[in-house]
Amino acid sequence: MAGSLLILLDDIATILDDVAVMSKMAAKKTAGVLGDDLALNAQQVSGVSADRELPVVWAVAKGSFLNKCILVPLALAISFFAPWLITPLLMIGGLFLCYEGVEKVIHTFQHKKAGTVEDAAQEKQSLETDLASLEKQKIKGAIRTDFILSAEIIVISLGTVAAATFGVKVAALCVIAVIMTIGVYGFVAMIVKIDDLGLYLVDQASSFKQAIGRGLLAFAPKLMKTLTIVGTIAMFLVGGGIISHGVPWFHHLTEESVDYAEHIPTFGHIFGALTPTLINFVIGFIAGLIVVIIITGFQKIFSKTKTA
Repeated sequence: MAGSLLILLDDIATILDDVAVMSKMAAKKTAGVLGDDLALNAQQVSGVSADRELPVVWAVAKGSFLNKCILVPLALAISFFAPWLITPLLMIGGLFLCYEGVEKVIHTFQHKKAGTVEDAAQEKQSLETDLASLEKQKIKGAIRTDFILSAEIIVISLGTVAAATFGVKVAALCVIAVIMTIGVYGFVAMIVKIDDLGLYLVDQASSFKQAIGRGLLAFAPKLMKTLTIVGTIAMFLVGGGIISHGVPWFHHLTEESVDYAEHIPTFGHIFGALTPTLINFVIGFIAGLIVVIIITGFQKIFSKTKTA
């Protein structure tokens, strides 16, 4: 009995060790996507009132956990029964990210700033009236975006642990899903509360703490504005990257371009490192623009059909 128990404990220890190793490998490979995920989600939950920031982050985090509860078993099932489906499904998600990115860019250019004090007051009143619906839209949008990014993280992780036993695969994917969600949304919560920390430090007696507080208050709006830009760029990079890897011609074009860029005198290694990012961005933006044009065209056709 004692011998059986020791063997069982040894087996459990071996499995846990395998899970730890596989999880570490998967975490390294998904680090790039995690950075994009962080920028996107911090940008998605910005713009709500200060007292609602943490509830919004928590609502999106719960949605993210639900996404991963769906994605982990779904990814395992698809990889077992229909592995050929993974790439097309990821590409659909990538196209959607690119579409959302272009929509954000168009919205930015279409949104006119208030020209007078009266216009600004009216805009503020309108925003305050629609605050609840704005919050719901932001939560839905963030969870929707998280679903695609989570899918990519799960698929990359699944590829990393492909040679492992089924039990180790399940455990490693669960570990990655939990760590990624807690890490991303914990950090997002910290980012959105920087200004509150600044206000707290400004009220302290120490002049040193007050100086840090003023610095944080000056830094917070610049950070959020930067994350808005970085988050939109990340949509094109992630979406374009998925499309690039899914279409062999794009993949070969990227490899050949990197090869060519690396042979440029003096700065070849720098150009070589930047080339895939630039290509992914261009592919993502063009793909998103095409999807926007197609959807806009269908919307016009359907609206004419209804009015006819």
